[in-house]
Amino acid sequence: MTEEQGGLIGGVKDGIVQAIRGVGEITDAVVDTVAGSLVNAVKKTGEVGGALTGTISDIVRGAIQGTAEIGGDLAGVTKGVMIGILKGTKEVGSAGLDTITTTSEEIVKSTVSIGGDLGAAAKGAVEGAIEGAGSIGVSAEDAASAAATGLLKAAGDVGGTAVEQVQNVLTGTISGVKVVVKEPFKSESDGAE
Repeated sequence: MTEEQGGLIGGVKDGIVQAIRGVGEITDAVVDTVAGSLVNAVKKTGEVGGALTGTISDIVRGAIQGTAEIGGDLAGVTKGVMIGILKGTKEVGSAGLDTITTTSEEIVKSTVSIGGDLGAAAKGAVEGAIEGAGSIGVSAEDAASAAATGLLKAAGDVGGTAVEQVQNVLTGTISGVKVVVKEPFKSESDGAE
């Protein structure tokens, strides 16, 4: 990890800890912290497009580590992270369904790394994708599908009970939207076809 990555992760982590401690409504505070961190990182480095993926990963990691540090509401935080990432990437001109998928994948990886409640994190991610969909010009259904695809792909890479935990959350509707995985997901351990 570079010093710059460590600084971004630590900065987001500290911002999340302060946001959670300072307000009753976690989601809104997380949205502002995440969106601001993303925009500032992009302005500082000039990275957009594919290079933005690393920045998104660092921000998600920092937010989830901060939540774990103080025992915050993981579902509320992951919802806020998703909305904040969409808000921030829209501001720098790079928001889309791939952003939702990438963010969802990192939410799974970061949640597993801290031993957090993967079901709660997954539900929050989908709720955030649904809520943020309109702001980036996509339907709630497409946003939920993109989130589900990312969640399941990353869960498949993790293995064990992760896929089952994520699938249990994705069964039925979330925030009034039926979640449908449109693309087949494949874990790295399944091999290539």
